[in-house]
Amino acid sequence: MPLVQFFETSFGRTYSRDIILVEVESGGISGWGEVVAGENPFYNEEWTDSAWLILRDFVAPRVLGFEFAAAADVASRSAHIRGHNMARGGLEAAVWDLEARMLGVPLWKHIGGGDRREIPCGVSIGIQDSVDQLLGKIDTELKAGYQRIKIKIKPGWDLDIIRQVRKRFPAIKLMADANSAYTLADIDRLRALDEFYLMMIEQPLAHDEIIDHVKLQAALQTPVCLDECIRSAHQAEQAIRMGACRIINIKLGRVGGFTEAKRVHDVAREHNVPVWCGGMLEAGVGRAHNIALSTLPGFVLPGDVSASKRYWERDIIQPAVEVTPRGTIEICDEPGFGYEVDRARIREITVREETLNIT
Repeated sequence: MPLVQFFETSFGRTYSRDIILVEVESGGISGWGEVVAGENPFYNEEWTDSAWLILRDFVAPRVLGFEFAAAADVASRSAHIRGHNMARGGLEAAVWDLEARMLGVPLWKHIGGGDRREIPCGVSIGIQDSVDQLLGKIDTELKAGYQRIKIKIKPGWDLDIIRQVRKRFPAIKLMADANSAYTLADIDRLRALDEFYLMMIEQPLAHDEIIDHVKLQAALQTPVCLDECIRSAHQAEQAIRMGACRIINIKLGRVGGFTEAKRVHDVAREHNVPVWCGGMLEAGVGRAHNIALSTLPGFVLPGDVSASKRYWERDIIQPAVEVTPRGTIEICDEPGFGYEVDRARIREITVREETLNIT
């Protein structure tokens, strides 16, 4: 799926997405999941081709033909697989969607959400070719109603850029996402961000680093938000108790699906740590799952769940996800994740397909 506009982070620029969809079927009803791994192992160790093999050869065989009391039991069947949470989570989320459809209830209700009928939305804006281009994009998104702006940063595209953003937009909710682009050697540079009263700085240090974030958070007034290094509720508990962060971003794929995402949410809520839903350039299936996740009570900050049209000329669900002029997404009451899968569109752009049956 080609992106409407390239998206650049500290580890590269993306022009299109290769996405794995998982369809699970039982009793003539289908549930859908999306594997959010990128095309390269840069965000974490997973990428599209690795996820395909893990799903086909290890995850699916442990689920096919097994009788589950509930979708919440699916994650444990593949929990002994080291890593590969995005592959595991794509299938697990599909089973949650399937179960919700079989029960005739919305997915958000089935996972225990629904504290709000609308979820607050922010946008993530990648590194641009110029400051003027960045300022123009921010202006466009604010006029569309989005409640929070997140900009990607990296060494050389950070302090001066944010200073100019703040000068132009002094009162907006603004955060910066580093995607692990810094080390503790940059602590003075990161401390300088305090002058811009950011909502947070997201994952400034290494993708697997919690301890160094403790030292960094102690040196900053700006809240640190952890993303890549929180893959489980246990790691969330560790990070919070050690003082490594004040906010946590929950990504469904990163933690392996709804079961673990709910546990991370619950741990954060017990410690009064706010959470929000991060994005991975999802197509419509993953986007719909993120909407459901964002209805849980601890998701009090605007997430990266935005309108389909920001990324795709034509999405793979109908209707496309839309954002209200208030900068919110209204949740659907239809069974499952609330949208129809556009099978015709999926057939047009499918490059590989495999069906696994009970044997």
